[in-house]
Amino acid sequence: MSVPPTTGADLLRGVMPVLEVPFTAGGDLDLDSFDRLVRHVLDTGVTAVMFPGFASEFHKLSDAERDLLTARLLDLTSARPDVAAVVSIPDHATRLAVERATAAVDAGADAINLLPPHFLAPPADEVRRHVTAILTAVAPTPVVLQYAPAQTGSSFTADALRALAADHPNLVAVKIETPLPGRLAEDLAAGTPGLRSFTGYAGLQLADGLRRGVDGVQPGCSFTEIYQEIWRLWHSGDEARALRLHARLVPYLAYWMQEVELIIMVEKVVSARRGLIDDPQCRHPARSLDPQEIGGIDRFLAEFDALLRPRRNRSAS
Repeated sequence: MSVPPTTGADLLRGVMPVLEVPFTAGGDLDLDSFDRLVRHVLDTGVTAVMFPGFASEFHKLSDAERDLLTARLLDLTSARPDVAAVVSIPDHATRLAVERATAAVDAGADAINLLPPHFLAPPADEVRRHVTAILTAVAPTPVVLQYAPAQTGSSFTADALRALAADHPNLVAVKIETPLPGRLAEDLAAGTPGLRSFTGYAGLQLADGLRRGVDGVQPGCSFTEIYQEIWRLWHSGDEARALRLHARLVPYLAYWMQEVELIIMVEKVVSARRGLIDDPQCRHPARSLDPQEIGGIDRFLAEFDALLRPRRNRSAS
């Protein structure tokens, strides 16, 4: 009996990190660090990676830089049938979003992540028109709709999302980035058609998500191994240990997630300390870290050293 090939939609599960973008101290792209970071994340056993997202500082990249980094990512994932490359489309103009999404699929993207337009609060019917245009243009390539009302102001109900999925079966999942994602995740799964859900928000609510049966988590990428271990423990039946490990992570995430630029800066510092990238530079305007916040990163790295040690660069400042 033959085994059907794995599709991009099949791989959209588990821990699916959002890749950060390394810069030099002068603010230029550090392509060697990007390649090294991608290889490291793929080697942790994840089933999918996403680029670009908020963690990638997509709003600080030129179109040419986004294209270059996307091409390098797809080149690295093309030889990995066990990993889906999810290319995010945050463009506000529908025409540009359609062009970029179709180009990504033509270049080998396994799935599209769609961030609905939000700048200057477009009308709800125009947001739906935008989403529908991308879903239609890339079909049958699977699409994940990113629902981040705090960052974008966009609002979707479970019924509205299921209606979209009924008309466009390639809408396969919703990335929920809200303080309380669990109820929406359950509503999406229980309806017809059922929709998968992923929790974002750095996995702050991952424990609740696991209890409610979410299909995946999309955090940043600097300490992927911790999320992998939580996921592994839970799905191997050791739920108590999974929850204890997550509980150790929560105090750090609760502070870092108070500002998007703060968690981005922290993740960059963690990656640099571990030797995954050469420099923790964020493009300006950026969030600086005070001595107490640097001390928090020190405590984090010491507490989770056993999980992070294999790639830790102890000489990094």
